[in-house]
Amino acid sequence: MVYIKNSTQSIIDDNIQGLLRINPNLYQLGKSRILYNSLQDSSVIPILSGGGSGHDPAHYGYIGQGMLSAAIAGDLFTPPSYSEILEAIRFLNKGNGVFIIIKNFEADLQEFSKAINIAREEGIPVKYIVSYDGISVETTNFHLRHRGVAGTILLHKILGHATQNGASLDELEQIGLKLSSHIATLGVATKPATLPTNNKPMFSLTESNISFGIGINGEPGYKVEPFISSEILANELINKIKRYFRWKDGDRYAVLINNLGGTTQIELNIFTNDVLQLLEVEGIKVEFLKVGTFITSLDMSGVSLTLCQLDDDYWLNALNSPTTAQAWN
Repeated sequence: MVYIKNSTQSIIDDNIQGLLRINPNLYQLGKSRILYNSLQDSSVIPILSGGGSGHDPAHYGYIGQGMLSAAIAGDLFTPPSYSEILEAIRFLNKGNGVFIIIKNFEADLQEFSKAINIAREEGIPVKYIVSYDGISVETTNFHLRHRGVAGTILLHKILGHATQNGASLDELEQIGLKLSSHIATLGVATKPATLPTNNKPMFSLTESNISFGIGINGEPGYKVEPFISSEILANELINKIKRYFRWKDGDRYAVLINNLGGTTQIELNIFTNDVLQLLEVEGIKVEFLKVGTFITSLDMSGVSLTLCQLDDDYWLNALNSPTTAQAWN
């Protein structure tokens, strides 16, 4: 396959330069891979997130008033180093501290934790939340993996709204801890991601088969089955998420349907229709719906389905509130 690039070594930095030209409100911190909102209000608590590259529009696309203050990226599917994260924390701190949203991957947790500990030793107030919405399972023991996937974007939006309304570090932590336990995501691939560094698929998936429970860093799922129909696929994902939430008739949810990278809009529309019909049969009240490309795995084809149980009206108000972040809009 042909991957549009100048060189393998410059992919990430060339991408950043393109983003800076597209969005004039994004600024780059020196020559780093830290981008920030040039219009950030210094009186509100700044929110930082990030991780490996290859998930566009995450996370740079969510920088803006009402969402992230800044984001940082590493190489493809590799988190930034703790020293780069620490640089971002120091820059963002204007005296009130920094709040961080971390996806639940071992390497991410290691680098972000080290940066947070050093920042705290320097006297910078830092609080964080770990996004663990993925309900895929390990193939060896079938325990939940709880990776941070598309549900992370809902944390960006709701916590970003909270900062605009004057939330303190402690309040952001309290909202995040409650919210993160009310979000669940499950994804399926129809084609694996291909690394532009070697043009090879990251796992094997034969034609007409789908992989359930894939990860956004190109990980294969917990089972492979022949694809039959969108309706059967939607039913499988909804039943898995239903077992997680144990919902009842009349429960209120926000729904996020995400293109993992290479899926067409026609496919998303068909899948969305099936999801909403099945949730209606379940008696679920869908009070917020967002469909599009929010967090990808390079060119992986497939979808992920995220449900957020709306136990708090504040969360719904936050999801509907305005933001200048381009990827949300």
